[in-house]
Amino acid sequence: MKNLITLLLLSTFYTGLSQVQTGTITGSVKDPSGTPMSYANILIEGLNRGVLTNEEGKFNLSNVPFGKHTIVVSFIGYHTRSKTIEVNKEYNDIQVNFTIQENVENLDEVTVNGKTEKTALETKGFSVNSIETKEAGLRSIQTNELLNTTVGVKIRQNGGLGSNVEYSLNGLSGRSVSIFIDGIPISIYGSSFSLNSIPPSMIKNIEVYKGVVPGHLSSDAVGGAINIVLHEGGKNNLNASVSYGSFNTIQTNLNGAYRFSESGFTVKASAFHNYSDNDYKISGRTIVDIAPNGVQTPIVAKRFHDAYRSTGGMAQIGYTNVDWADQFLVGFTASDEYKEVQHGTFVTISPYNGRFLESDALLANLTYQKKNLLAKGLDLNITGVYGKRNRVINDTVAQAYTWAGKRLVGFDGEYLDYIWNSQNENGPTLANIERKVASVRSGLSYTVNDHHKVLFNHVYSGVDREDSDEMVSLLENTFQQTSDLYKNIFSLSYELNAFEDKFKLNAFGKHYWQKVLNTKPVFNEDNTAVIDEIYQSDNDYTGYGFAASFIVIPTITLLTSAEKAIRLPSENEVFGDAGDNLLPNLSIKPETSNNLNIGFRLGKFNFNKHAVTLSSNFFARNIENRIGLPANADGLRESDEFIQYTNLENTAESKGIEAEFFYTYDNNLGVNFNVTRMSLTTVNSGVETNVPNVPLFTMNAGLRYTLKDVFQTNSLLNLFYNTYYTDEFTFKFAAGTNTTGEEEFLIPEQVSHDFGLSYTFPKKNFVMSFDVKNIFDQATYDNLSVQKPGRAFYLKLNYIINNF
Repeated sequence: MKNLITLLLLSTFYTGLSQVQTGTITGSVKDPSGTPMSYANILIEGLNRGVLTNEEGKFNLSNVPFGKHTIVVSFIGYHTRSKTIEVNKEYNDIQVNFTIQENVENLDEVTVNGKTEKTALETKGFSVNSIETKEAGLRSIQTNELLNTTVGVKIRQNGGLGSNVEYSLNGLSGRSVSIFIDGIPISIYGSSFSLNSIPPSMIKNIEVYKGVVPGHLSSDAVGGAINIVLHEGGKNNLNASVSYGSFNTIQTNLNGAYRFSESGFTVKASAFHNYSDNDYKISGRTIVDIAPNGVQTPIVAKRFHDAYRSTGGMAQIGYTNVDWADQFLVGFTASDEYKEVQHGTFVTISPYNGRFLESDALLANLTYQKKNLLAKGLDLNITGVYGKRNRVINDTVAQAYTWAGKRLVGFDGEYLDYIWNSQNENGPTLANIERKVASVRSGLSYTVNDHHKVLFNHVYSGVDREDSDEMVSLLENTFQQTSDLYKNIFSLSYELNAFEDKFKLNAFGKHYWQKVLNTKPVFNEDNTAVIDEIYQSDNDYTGYGFAASFIVIPTITLLTSAEKAIRLPSENEVFGDAGDNLLPNLSIKPETSNNLNIGFRLGKFNFNKHAVTLSSNFFARNIENRIGLPANADGLRESDEFIQYTNLENTAESKGIEAEFFYTYDNNLGVNFNVTRMSLTTVNSGVETNVPNVPLFTMNAGLRYTLKDVFQTNSLLNLFYNTYYTDEFTFKFAAGTNTTGEEEFLIPEQVSHDFGLSYTFPKKNFVMSFDVKNIFDQATYDNLSVQKPGRAFYLKLNYIINNF
């Protein structure tokens, strides 16, 4: 017993002594403009100890022995900085800050000094791309165009500005891909607030997860997820831009933030306005002029009823970077949209002229973030949105038109009207869809130490929907249904960092719950009373997955990830939407998929003035109960205007490989190239065949070159070139071999080219850019062979104030 007491006393003495003999060094790393440098490398020279700065550019080195130490900061493309400090009994909690300058001098050998935020994200094990938006914010390009240049991503758009957009990741599209704005599902905001409504200058970066989605997003998706990460607003800035171009297209954006340094009180605001006539030329087998005798003559026509307008904004007030909150912001988002409808789901021989959609939304929002809440390593993140959305479908014009933009004339020389008194064969409508929507995303994480971290996340989304129509009788409106959809997704994740940061593991489980409630008033059996016919379903599901990476050497990283993914049906898939010509399907089932990614990343290699990065990923998906539109065009006659989402009968299997290459020279020349080759097969009529309406082979390439001191000292001229290739594909299942007439369902091979330039004036606060899209005016197609705009020109003026 005496020996035990002695041992305890000695242990306590040495523990106390060791605590006295060590200290803590904290600090931050920024560039000359004050921007935090995330993932810079911090090293204590001689001790072989180091850390990376966090997303805010801050670092913490604990248990540093007493004595003099040299702290070295390094970052790819920047000068290395060092400072010598002394840790002793009197100064054992030292703060040291660094400002590092960009290095444009030659590098005589291969070096790796640290990881950028982009590289750190892309080497965690997930098949993910981080898209930076700094340069794009200065050009006349939209967020969707940024995504379209990313490996494995294909933007599927039915026409011009404001038309329906789907995002395809490794061949899976539609609701198989979840879209988020700061972790909130974008569907909550409604069609009047889309990705193209968010100027790139507001976006910090875009995260594209393919196949396997981390638990912190709590997503239900089998194809992947796209998360738009907005700037947090702790930096004073103002950005205003206006762009004008072909098809009478104008886009304006204004966004800014201001923080009072003493109190931390912060104001953020943004506004946008988009308009386009979308009167571009189209052609094809259904684009004809119809003579009074019924003879159809193929023509090249202008879309004449396809104008689009959207206006909106967001405002927030609160506090940032204060003791009790890293971010606490409350505000609202408002948007309004007007969209003329030129045709139904397909480009039919008879175009619409008089059908249009109007949408609006008013949503309150809340953001709260706090790191080290109550205890060190305990972080809380809450984001919420609540409000109303409305949509009106207006179709009361009976006049028939041809693609020549003129009234249709009959055999008797008189103008023809549709007997159903509307453009759509379903009859005249002034339908109004009112929605109360809510979504709350919450996350709680605890960093046990440098090696272990646990995260719990939850996303709730709810829609209460009521339909009415002013064109029907009061009695019929009495029988309009109400439709409610509620969704909860829980996730629990564990992160492991081992073997001196060489091995990273993220393992997670997800639990999904969805409730569908549809109430439709009907007469009872003897027609004496009105009763509610109720359809209700409550279903829950479980999924799980992991992502892992291993750094073989600093320039070679192996990556793998897998997930059993669940995708719950969306509101429009369940309840339909007359504005998009969608019929309801209350009994539609979730789709499931087993997803696998195996890949590697080589680089970044730096030698002399050259830098090279190469990455590749093999992917496989096995999808059951796949949700989609009817793919077999045999049942899609020209008069068909309504379609319905359904569970497609057979399992679909997707396999493919993607690769991406980046090269830079002297920070002036940049080249990127990516390729995706895949198959997406299912069984149709007993034969294994590719799924229709899916591009299976795509390539993108880009070139950037910077010229300094052009016309003026300290000015920059950036030249950009992009090309996009899509191999031919069909939107109809093959009827077999030796068949004729199939070519009309074949979407041909497509190559398009874009060119742009931007000129930054010496003070760096004014940028002028010019872009040419589809330089050679090639006919390009996408979903269901809907033609997209031809050659177009855009001029953009951008004014920036930073750190005022």
